Amino acid sequence: MAPNRYENVTNGLRKQSMKKSHHLPLLLLFLSFTTILTSCVDQKKYIYFQKQANQSDTISVAQAYIPKIQPGDVLSIYVNSLNSAASSFFNPFSGSGAAAATDLATSSSGAGVQGAAQAAQSQPNAGFLVDANGTIEFPLLGQVKVGGLTTAEARELIKKKLEFYTKEPTVNIRFLNYKISVMGEVAHPSVYVIPNERVTLPEAISMAGDLTPYAKHENLLVIRDNNGTKEFGRVNLNSRDIFTSPYYYLHSGDIVYVEQTKTKAQQNDPTLRLLPIILSSLAALLLLIYRAK
Repeated sequence: MAPNRYENVTNGLRKQSMKKSHHLPLLLLFLSFTTILTSCVDQKKYIYFQKQANQSDTISVAQAYIPKIQPGDVLSIYVNSLNSAASSFFNPFSGSGAAAATDLATSSSGAGVQGAAQAAQSQPNAGFLVDANGTIEFPLLGQVKVGGLTTAEARELIKKKLEFYTKEPTVNIRFLNYKISVMGEVAHPSVYVIPNERVTLPEAISMAGDLTPYAKHENLLVIRDNNGTKEFGRVNLNSRDIFTSPYYYLHSGDIVYVEQTKTKAQQNDPTLRLLPIILSSLAALLLLIYRAK
């Protein structure tokens, strides 16, 4: 009787071991399936300009930003009149990058505009620098106070002064140093020159080649100079509220920073990068142990 009882116990243990070994592949399959599910991303996080509940399909856009000339700005000023000889006297940078930027800024090609403005930037002394007092030194007119004016107001001011020297003058003024910076999780982070004095946040993101798959869409940071202080604003690119945000229109000198998601941070962590390999090795080792029994 004793041997039979011993055999029964042994057979019972074997059966339990076989059951465990049969369940092991199912357990590993379950763990793999769970890992796949947890790695799935909510696609809603990647859809721009989503409509909120009770939100209309028509939204009033934030008031357009009109920049004013400040000390340190560099201006392209091009004068034309019925007397070409007289006009050339007022265009000391004619033929330089500044003139090229003025001519090409009206182009419909974004690449052409950007290239022209960058060409102007590469030319030393290619524009009129606004000094600390907000004045520029203009040929024959001497010092002209343009600080605090828009380009349209400065154009009319210079035009009136030129009427004394030339007939029916026309004046074209543009910023040569209107720049924004786009940093972080974008395809092409860089400093971008804006020759037409107006750029929106979505346009800036497009210029930078769009966000990467690891970008936080709902928490973009815009850093802005405001009378000598730094202003930090947050924008949600997934919401249509961006069109009413004070950061929809970017100002000259604005910095747009796109944060990375936790997924990107985890990928950069060497410990977390090794974790899947370690877990896979342990799972394979356990499988070999159970099969050997």
